[in-house]
Amino acid sequence: MLESKTRKIARVPGSSSWFLPREHGATAMLLIPIVCVTILAREWRWSELATLTAAFAALAAKDPMVVLARQRFVWNQPHPETAAAAKWFAGWLVILSLSGLVLLFTWPLREFLIMGLGVGIFSALAIIVSVKNRQRSTLFQIASAVALTSSSLATCLSATGRIAPWCMWLWFLMAIQPTAGILVVHSRLDARVAARETMPASEQFRHAAKVSLGVLLAAAVIAAILRRGWIALALLVVVAGYWYDLRRQRDIAALQTPLKTVGQRALALSSLFSGLLILGFW
Repeated sequence: MLESKTRKIARVPGSSSWFLPREHGATAMLLIPIVCVTILAREWRWSELATLTAAFAALAAKDPMVVLARQRFVWNQPHPETAAAAKWFAGWLVILSLSGLVLLFTWPLREFLIMGLGVGIFSALAIIVSVKNRQRSTLFQIASAVALTSSSLATCLSATGRIAPWCMWLWFLMAIQPTAGILVVHSRLDARVAARETMPASEQFRHAAKVSLGVLLAAAVIAAILRRGWIALALLVVVAGYWYDLRRQRDIAALQTPLKTVGQRALALSSLFSGLLILGFW
């Protein structure tokens, strides 16, 4: 979730740049809800495939668009990756347009316009934030979590022709889980910086992370009262995992764990959480 956006362009020696999504956390937040709703909808329509390709294309198109925007507004000299970015952006735009046509004829018009407007606004915001190198903004990352997990709503529209109430709850739960994770990771980053500079770590994100875990715990209690045991368990597992991470952040040795490993653990926890949610909503 917090990987540097400046490393997202994968280069192949001796060839052009490949503009594929490089943020594993963002890709997971986009695709996992699609998988969950596809399973929970208990029916299949071909428009679900269009939802998948449209969502992936919209995510992938951002990187080349950022390069093009930087070339237009920031860089004074032409950069070699700009030509490749233009080609990749055109390709992703074709896929997005074709997928959008399928959804236009299968979704209710109002929902199509609302979803399309939302994607357009968030894409523009993401490009502006990236051009200004503000990708690590906590508020932007939380907004990204909410936006990316809304792929669950789009999948539900494709599968059932409407956004079912259960899907709204699923989206809510799948959005608050990575929000807590983002705050925990920022707390870790603050602790790592403080450990290197031998100074007290800022408690801002640590306190915010604890508040978010309190929200998850409250949701678990409500789920238990409503006799949604699997959902309560899913939330408790996440709370335990993130709380353990916060405790480990007091250990200097534990802070040396590579961020890649931290990200892999977060992905595993998110996958377990999603699996338990599927059981809870089944």
